[in-house]
Amino acid sequence: MVNNMAKGLGIVMFSGTADCFIPLGVLTQTAANLGVPVRVFVTGFALPYFTKNKPEPRFPKEFEDMVPAVHKGLEKMKAPSWYDMLKEAKEVGDVKVYVCSLMAGVVGVEKGDMDPIVDDVVGATFFMQETADYEIIFI
Repeated sequence: MVNNMAKGLGIVMFSGTADCFIPLGVLTQTAANLGVPVRVFVTGFALPYFTKNKPEPRFPKEFEDMVPAVHKGLEKMKAPSWYDMLKEAKEVGDVKVYVCSLMAGVVGVEKGDMDPIVDDVVGATFFMQETADYEIIFI
């Protein structure tokens, strides 16, 4: 474990755009490889991307000029997808992915609708208690 870090990393994943899924994958995989526990709390516009029928994340309009270069660069580097990075992080480290129960109710999805990468549907209280001594970032 990294010596100067909190006891873990909590990531609140709210955005549903591709520019945010890349750092989700990179940071989760890096933390897992360093032995840092990670808890991801999926809410807001990110929730559909954690269902069995997930769409492909799109880049925001303000980045559309950069998208071809980003795709080409990722392909050239043979970079794994955000999903593959998150999946690998779960295989090598203490990583849990939770979906916000409130948001799931709002959009009408249940635990059975979730992608297998999701560990559970929980409330914000559960996430906050589990990550009370973690460093929290919001993506």
